[in-house]
Amino acid sequence: MNTEQLVSTFVEYFEERGHQRIVGSTLLPPPGDTVLFTTSGMHPLTPYLEGRPHPLGRRLVNVQRCLRTTDLEEIGDATHLTVFEMLGTWSLGDYEGPLSLDRGYGLLTEGLGVDRSLLHATVYAGDSQCERDTASLQLWQERGVPVEFTVEDNWWSNGAVGPCGPDSEIFLWNGEGPPRSTPTRDERWVEVWNHVMMRHRRLDDGSLVPLPQRNIDTGLGLERLAALLQGKSSVFEGDLFDPWRRLLPPLWHLDEPSLRLVCDHLRSAVVVLGDGVRPANTGRGYVLRRLVRRVLTVLWRENPSYGLDDFPDDLVGHTLAHFRQDMPPADVRRLLLDEQRRFRLLMERGRQVLDRPRFRGPLSEEDFHYLHDTHGLPRDLITSLRRG
Repeated sequence: MNTEQLVSTFVEYFEERGHQRIVGSTLLPPPGDTVLFTTSGMHPLTPYLEGRPHPLGRRLVNVQRCLRTTDLEEIGDATHLTVFEMLGTWSLGDYEGPLSLDRGYGLLTEGLGVDRSLLHATVYAGDSQCERDTASLQLWQERGVPVEFTVEDNWWSNGAVGPCGPDSEIFLWNGEGPPRSTPTRDERWVEVWNHVMMRHRRLDDGSLVPLPQRNIDTGLGLERLAALLQGKSSVFEGDLFDPWRRLLPPLWHLDEPSLRLVCDHLRSAVVVLGDGVRPANTGRGYVLRRLVRRVLTVLWRENPSYGLDDFPDDLVGHTLAHFRQDMPPADVRRLLLDEQRRFRLLMERGRQVLDRPRFRGPLSEEDFHYLHDTHGLPRDLITSLRRG
């Protein structure tokens, strides 16, 4: 099952069960949201989770693109991407957690053909503020799925304050041989679907109060599940990355972790550009700039002659088409090459500055601040130049 077939199967399964499909938003969160980018499917739906009636009703399904900068240092492993798509379902004050989990179990085992013996669930163990999630436990026991209890790993929140609640996560075994151990003890258990019972709001003082309605918010990582269903060991081996793995290695000879980072960051940069963000020194533009510069740092470390001049047009077009963005590929290439030119000039100036006697020894925090404020050299670039 390729990725497009997986999306169709997911959406149709929930439409048959009374869910209305809503159009996913761009990476830019709605006005008033404090995050730079949409990091989960629930961001555009926050007003409706807090009680406002949704024009399409109480049961919703969609596909939402997301960006998470918190995972940048994880890029290169088997499961993390900077820009990814989240398959989501919502019950806005309608059905409860056990029915959501039962439908998730049904889609995985019947709709997608996953062997029940390869599943494991985690459930909220309870603490002084919220009781143990016995309803989810009972559902999993009835389905014959093993359960592990946790506290922090099974509590979902949208920051320090705001909507939150216990969740139950579904894991799929991705190891050789029969499943063993539990999700918190063996990384071969890969999280694929999180079902949040979003019933509370956390206040500034840390206390919990009930939301106006009891909601269900679920999220399933599209690229991650697609790769697992395709029998691949990492998201970078799934069908969405086939053209990347075909076209880039002949151009740039990189080890596997570096190739994964370059694929991820370039793909993410194209999507961010396609959603209207431009490189800058602050905010969203700085996230974009950092993605591009991390790519160039990897390429130039391997071979100074490598560069984005060789970035294939087919990959730009493939990415824009998949995310249904109408930006001309030529405009994406122009912006990427302009950013490469700027970074090359900054690197040359940075080397000259760091070659001064004052900066040849260990650098203090005062040195880092001076280099940033006076010469525009961020800490990660300084560290990279000194390594080189």
